[in-house]
Amino acid sequence: MPDAAVVRRPAVVRLAWVGAGVAVLILLSAASVAFGVRDVSPLEVFQGLTGQTDGIAQAAVVARIPRTVLALVVGAALAMSGATMQAVTRNPLADPGILGVSGGASLAVVVGIAFFGLSAPYSVMAVAIAGAAGAAVFVYAVGSLGRGGATPLKLTLAGAATSAAFTSLVSAVLLPRLDVMETFRFWQIGGVGGATWDRIIALSPVLALGAAVCLISARGMNSLALGDELAAGLGENVARTRLIAAAGAIVLCGAATAIAGPIAFVGLVIPHLCRLLVGTDHRWLLPVSALAGASLLVAADVVGRVIARPAELEVGILTAVIGAPVFIWIVRRQRVREL
Repeated sequence: MPDAAVVRRPAVVRLAWVGAGVAVLILLSAASVAFGVRDVSPLEVFQGLTGQTDGIAQAAVVARIPRTVLALVVGAALAMSGATMQAVTRNPLADPGILGVSGGASLAVVVGIAFFGLSAPYSVMAVAIAGAAGAAVFVYAVGSLGRGGATPLKLTLAGAATSAAFTSLVSAVLLPRLDVMETFRFWQIGGVGGATWDRIIALSPVLALGAAVCLISARGMNSLALGDELAAGLGENVARTRLIAAAGAIVLCGAATAIAGPIAFVGLVIPHLCRLLVGTDHRWLLPVSALAGASLLVAADVVGRVIARPAELEVGILTAVIGAPVFIWIVRRQRVREL
């Protein structure tokens, strides 16, 4: 969670954690290609990439590589989005799912496809980002009402209520349309099983733009952690920093949700873990969160494929199983601090 001051770790410690994270991510990516309904040995992975093995092994390898890449980019995007939202709102419970931003993107995508026949990746992402932005503005406006402005508790409650409303509206749109509902039955849970290179190529520049905006705002987010008055006293344009950083987070969340569905809790769990490892300096926290978020989603995808053979569990189910206890822990920790 954002602290009263920026907590830094020694550079050697940060670099050690980055190196360990890269190594873990490489191992998990290899496991993602190797494990599934049919396990593939390292030799078969190499032969599958070069076309030197049997059809089944080669098909498994070819299908799993884009799935792994999609899990990497979506996990990184959601983790960076969550870390940025926590900094912008100074709310340790901020997460694209909890604040209703993912719900707004989901509703916009479903409405766009059900009523307007959207199908091109860029049009779907544009609609999702617009829906995410509308939801973020609405939740912040509702959370700002009353005495004290946009407190963490009011933002969390407003986001939870808005998310529940969006979920109901999505169901209302889908239920009379069986063809659309069948298409989005698994998308609503959140998963990377439908990965294709075309979707990844369309998604990557949008996510790169959102990530660049967040990284550019990292120094400003460090100032926001000190409080608005002190940040303004240090020369920071608080409103502009919040707006730019929030825009980056919304682009990341909206684009990732458009392609992979509403995957919850990645943006909540990962930033808290990374703060314990590398401190609260967002110049380090954001890239390390991206690395850890990618690892979490790849690991969840591998576990979902292995424990439910020959079927599979979508990553959205597993991240919820992981994230719900962490959410409860964070809430209890905050209550203890406020006593």
